Amino acid sequence: MRPPGSEEQPGLFAAPQRLFPCTPSKLGTYADCQRRYRYVYVDRPAPRRGPPWAHNSLGASVHGALRAWYLLPATRRADSAIPSLLRAAWVAEGYRDDAQAAGAYQQALTWLEAYLADLDPGIEPVGVERVVAAKTATLAFSGRVDRIARAGAGLAIIDYKTGRRPLTVDDARGSQALALYAFAAERVFHRPCRRVELHHLPTRSIAVHEHTDQSLACQVRRAEETAAEARAAESALAGGADPDATFPASVGPQCAWCDFRRTCPEGERVPAREPWAAMDNRGIRDFSPDR
Repeated sequence: MRPPGSEEQPGLFAAPQRLFPCTPSKLGTYADCQRRYRYVYVDRPAPRRGPPWAHNSLGASVHGALRAWYLLPATRRADSAIPSLLRAAWVAEGYRDDAQAAGAYQQALTWLEAYLADLDPGIEPVGVERVVAAKTATLAFSGRVDRIARAGAGLAIIDYKTGRRPLTVDDARGSQALALYAFAAERVFHRPCRRVELHHLPTRSIAVHEHTDQSLACQVRRAEETAAEARAAESALAGGADPDATFPASVGPQCAWCDFRRTCPEGERVPAREPWAAMDNRGIRDFSPDR
């Protein structure tokens, strides 16, 4: 029997809303292109993706080698170990041919040798590719951090970047992903985490920002707002709304690099790029032992 007076409170016994599970990639995808978000996170089965991109393979290879570096005992973290670590982590997909892949390998090796030369191999990180997670009133957030380091009495979030564009303090300050990592790491390790760093290997530059309680809270609110919009769109779609109108495409030059360009009517109008095109833009030369 319903308690007296409950008729006047129709929502009193309603089930609480489930937390919205998300990662930085999921939130960023919705913010960048809602159509792509639908293809990745909503449609089942998901549309077929395009071929792998060489620049993604390059980034994954560098990240894998850096992870392997920190998994070594400190006494074995030497320059001589870097080529074998990179070879073991190498992802060869997306390149035009073996010569271009070899040129990219040599470039990645140069980056790693220069970057690691500036680091003390004896300093142990707090975490390497460590998953951190936290909940808010509406979010269940999780993400994998490239590296978590000590920063005085607190922690620092470190994110490796291999793109062509040098990074600035504004990039570190405005990164929602870095802020959410810091927010979650503080709760996982029960230590302050305010410092976020972008390490750009091609230029050996580091962009640093120190968050405050207020700036972290602002980024969390932004994430909650994005999640609320995504959840509302998913509910509308489940209720029979038009898929393309509910999840509109953000059309622009970036469509040329989208995994789902062939599936998206609007994106397909943008001229396609070859999977290895970003390697040419980097100025990476083909390499073979004969030259």
